[in-house]
Amino acid sequence: MRDHVSRVARTCFFHMRRLRSLRRQIGRDVSARLVSALVLSRLDYCNAILVGLPLVPQTTLSSLERVLHAAARMVLNLRPCVHVTPALLELHWLPIAERIDFKLCLLVHKATCWACTTVGYIADLIRPVADLPSRASLRAALSGDLYVPRTRRRFGDRAFAVAAPRVWNSLPTDIKLHQLTTTSFKRSLKTVLFNRGFAE
Repeated sequence: MRDHVSRVARTCFFHMRRLRSLRRQIGRDVSARLVSALVLSRLDYCNAILVGLPLVPQTTLSSLERVLHAAARMVLNLRPCVHVTPALLELHWLPIAERIDFKLCLLVHKATCWACTTVGYIADLIRPVADLPSRASLRAALSGDLYVPRTRRRFGDRAFAVAAPRVWNSLPTDIKLHQLTTTSFKRSLKTVLFNRGFAE
């Protein structure tokens, strides 16, 4: 996993070095679009497999966090010593941990939404609490929660069948219960995760 993350970070920094030379000619708006297309898309691609990895200094995901911070500084033309949180707030970019949660929740939404088309095996990995006879009368069944299987190992906690329901259950009830279109769901989900990511 470390090799994969390092490879993604190297590729992102390579593209940012190329874009930095054009920053003054293309302006901020075009820079933001190019960074979104060339850098953020790589951070988001298959990032659900990174769920459960630690996000503290000198660990696996810290290099992706550095990529995100460097991208925000480049778009807004900030010096390396400037604190990056206001830049992320201005650009409305989710931190790495919230980007992973966003992908997991989006997969769950597509698997449970009646109007969405998704791969069948993803829907087979999740079970609503309301569908379990022993738990159908619980409050969790009425709030749209999903069943979270128990595991004995930390590696098992990173499985989609465990991690996705856990993240989904942390969402507000109105988002889980309303049959929103994918576009409106993504908008509401990003607002929730953005507020959660920058709550401190």
